Amino acid sequence: MMNNKIDFAVVFTVKNANPNGDPLGGNRPRTTSDGFGEVSDVCLKRKLRNRLQDFGEKIFVQMDERCDDGKKSLSDRFNEFIKGKQKSDISAEVCKEWFDVRAFGQVFAFKKGDGVEQVSIGIRGPVTIQSAFSLEPVLVESIQITKSVNSETTEDGKKSSDTMGAKHRVNKAVYVTYGSISPQLAERTGFSDADAEKIKEALISLFEGDESSARPSGSMVVEKVIWFKHNSKSGQYSSAKVHKSVKVDKNGNVTVEPLEGLVPEVI
Repeated sequence: MMNNKIDFAVVFTVKNANPNGDPLGGNRPRTTSDGFGEVSDVCLKRKLRNRLQDFGEKIFVQMDERCDDGKKSLSDRFNEFIKGKQKSDISAEVCKEWFDVRAFGQVFAFKKGDGVEQVSIGIRGPVTIQSAFSLEPVLVESIQITKSVNSETTEDGKKSSDTMGAKHRVNKAVYVTYGSISPQLAERTGFSDADAEKIKEALISLFEGDESSARPSGSMVVEKVIWFKHNSKSGQYSSAKVHKSVKVDKNGNVTVEPLEGLVPEVI
């Protein structure tokens, strides 16, 4: 059970990396219309799920390359789990089984499976996180790359032509994201104080194990996690007021304006 509302902010830096490629923009780093860098909430929740899975938590929305239960799709995972269970118990059972369901919620809308009726269930999760935005417009650099090895053998035995491509990266930027955890919604999914601590731990180490050619090791770093634990379920202040109390300069330095009775944990 949770008896205290939680708000949080996360400050992270990006250096020579693509924090979140935009598939509609040639996989260039996401930017707003006025040039500020953006990392979507969906991307951040993906990274949270991966870290929680690293911690040993059961995750419903898994990446294919991280699948740890042999299931090839969400419907396979869901249908196998609910076999033989009462329909009235499904919401509680899936929240108990999968951390990301009781944290972020999930829409289960699947067709009939092997011995399973058609299901349509929506669960609202207590943990919300916003898209992250850079504090200043970002400079996106692009470099041309060439693949100089043979992918296939040509009929005449000669070397196939080189393939040209491009890589894009943010030169240097500071990003900030905000989030909250609602005790009222936590009651419905069974999300606990211990679960909230795991979310905090995952935020602190958000980019560990997330390395790729677009995000080399050490190119994305969580600089600060600011964690506010209110003294009641409804909270002493609105989330908007709490989030606005966090001030971050262009170098990533953080100051928190005092709010009476609410002392943040700065990690």
